[in-house]
Amino acid sequence: MKEKLRQALASRQKVELRSIGLIEAAVLIPIFCKDGEYSILFTQRSEQVPHHKGQISFPGGARSKADATLQDTALRESREEIGLKAKDADIVGELDDTPTTTSGYNISPFVAFIPYPYKFVLSQYEITEIFSIPISELLHKVKRKKEHHTFGGQVFMGYSYEYQGRVIWGATAKIVEQLLEIWQAICQT
Repeated sequence: MKEKLRQALASRQKVELRSIGLIEAAVLIPIFCKDGEYSILFTQRSEQVPHHKGQISFPGGARSKADATLQDTALRESREEIGLKAKDADIVGELDDTPTTTSGYNISPFVAFIPYPYKFVLSQYEITEIFSIPISELLHKVKRKKEHHTFGGQVFMGYSYEYQGRVIWGATAKIVEQLLEIWQAICQT
């Protein structure tokens, strides 16, 4: 599956929004395989961080001047937030840039396969917990709800996902939706 996803991501044209005046940011979408089933790792942000308090997200954040690329940003933030070492993240590609409507960020999402099990070390300041959701659950079983948001005078349609009392919405849900569309297409070939 990893190589199929790598090929699918490499063969598509990524939508970039870097010229619209938003703050550059990047996230890592960690995928791992446990007992033959692929899952996505999520984080829940603490109430102490300046933006997106308590929200479900992926490890990531704003680009630093020290980051040569946005991929470097995703890897650095993953190390800082959950203790994931860059050498343990096999990045297979990138999804479309995703703007946040409330905080002015433009998120570049990087998809990576990580080893399982893994000894994560959470930043107590930034992250309250990590959890995973099997991709099969996201595709077929979780409660998915259609939502509409306005950004820059345009109306965008998106989804939210509810899983075991957790709600994934906003930019994170949009990123999940992109990944699931590609995942389903790969599974059908």
